[in-house]
Order: sequence, then C-alpha cells, then structure tokens
Amino acid sequence: MSILVFAESLSGSIKKQALEATAYAHQAAKVIGGEVVALTIGQAEGAATLGEYGASKVYQVAVDSFDAQVYANIISQAAEKVGAKMVVFAHSSSGKSLVGRVAMRLNAASVTSATSLPEVNGDALNIKKSVFSGKGIATYALTGDVKVVSVSNNTFRPEVVGTTATVESLDVTIPASRITVKDTKTVSGVVPLPEAELVVSAGRGLKGPENWGIIEDLATELGATTACSRPVADADWRPHHEHVGQTGVAIKPNLYFAIGISGAIQHLAGVNSSKVIVVINKDPEAPFFKAADYGIVGDLFDVVPKITEAMKRFKTKNA
Repeated sequence: MSILVFAESLSGSIKKQALEATAYAHQAAKVIGGEVVALTIGQAEGAATLGEYGASKVYQVAVDSFDAQVYANIISQAAEKVGAKMVVFAHSSSGKSLVGRVAMRLNAASVTSATSLPEVNGDALNIKKSVFSGKGIATYALTGDVKVVSVSNNTFRPEVVGTTATVESLDVTIPASRITVKDTKTVSGVVPLPEAELVVSAGRGLKGPENWGIIEDLATELGATTACSRPVADADWRPHHEHVGQTGVAIKPNLYFAIGISGAIQHLAGVNSSKVIVVINKDPEAPFFKAADYGIVGDLFDVVPKITEAMKRFKTKNA
C-alpha cells in the first residue's frame, strides 16, 4: 500500500506547495500506513529533494504542457501501478482541476482543501476542511478503497525528514492531448500569492496607481508579495493576478497587511484564514477592523512610510 503525491512543477521546478503536499502525505502515512511515492510530470528541477520531505520514491513522466485530462489520466495510471490507497494534491489551480477527474477515474472518495490529517474511523477516514468562507469546519468521512485529497495551502509546514531520492521514469501510456497551447504568460520574480507567507495588500485608499510605490517599498522590506482588492484590479491599477478575495485568489499567509481596504465581506472571505491580519485605514468604522489582529487608524500615506523606515532600521540593526 502507498500514498501517491502529485508534486506540481508547472513552472519547471518543484513548488513549495508540492513540498507541503509531500509533508502531508508523510504525516498521513504514519496514520494509515504505507510508503509515500511522489510523481512529477514534465520538467521538474529539484525533484530529488522530495525525498527530504518524506517521499521514498520519485517517479517522472515527460509531458510537454499542462492538460488536465492528460495529467489526470497519467496520475490515475500511476496510482494503480503503485497500489495507492490515497492520492494527494496541493490545493492549487491545477490541483483543483485534477482532484475530481482523478477521483472519478479511480472511483474514489475525495475532499478538497483539507486542513487536517486523516483520522481512522472504522472503514472510513475522517478529514476536516474549512467551509462557509472559513466560518465553519466540516468533517468528511471518506469511504472506499482509494481516497483523493488536496491540501490547503500554508497549512502543513514542510520539514526535512530524510535525504534526497532517486528520480526514476515511470512507464505509462500518455494519451493525445485535445488542447493546443499557443502561448503561455507567467509571472516571474515574485512568490505566487497562494504560496506567500507575507502579503502586503492595498485598495482604493491608495487613490491611484501612481501611489503604489509605497506599497511596493513596504513589501520589499518585508520580503512580501503584493496584492490588491477587486476594485483596484478592475480599475487596472494592478494586474488581475494580484486580486485577492472571494472572486480572486484565496490566500492564508502568516501575515497579511490590508492597507486602505474597507473590508467588504467578499474580500474578507478570501483572506480571513490569514494567521495575523494588520489593518491600516483612516476610517475607524471600516469593517476590516473587526477581523484585524492589529489595527492602525490613520492616513496610510503617513503610516506606511513610517513602518517601512522602521523595518529598514530594524534590518540594519540586526544585520
């Protein structure tokens, strides 16, 4: 019996989310037994490091571009070849597109965005996840021979538990893709929002895109990723991939700065799982303060540069 982890590498290298999924599988194996086997598809620089996070074997399948149908077919074949009783994904955009397809092919029970390790309950495995935009926790009882799980981002910290593994080719039948990829545009040089542990976000309180420099300065000093509210993205002040909230990217960083954002419920739904929320707003009645761990009532154009300068002094003193 084994647990198969799909280690995502769509950017050409192993992502942090893949390490989190592998760490989850390693912990799950202590509960349900079996060894952890990792699978990479396409180019996967650093695949051998998956062994450090709990994978006893790493298999590689060469495919040129992402096609959810093709990937689901390959992953399902791999699961059958290694006798997987559980298949684990990161809860990324590609993971979301694969969980249902793989579960259907394997006739498996599934749960997405898991926030707990499995608990044995007779013939079932109980796994918890957040529901209703983080306002509740639901327990799913997964039955059947195979379970398919995607792991909530920034929930299970990857820890080194072993050494690098040998990467081997896996012999599977690769179906023909019905999709033609004509162009791919990626964002480079920054930590993707779903993986970011520190996020500095701003809203219409910035008054215009010309003022975004103070947000980027703070993010640089913190080593954070920048984000924005939906009105900012809709106004083309910032690119849409930075939009966080219910209709954008849902995130759960360790630290989230909300600057000049009122805190509409749609925005809160995508960020309220953040471990620490800091709100800066000149309106003391802004709804976001109710969700904040720390709040500063003041003009962001005065407050943010002072925080940035304080960070510079702190880093210089502790260099």
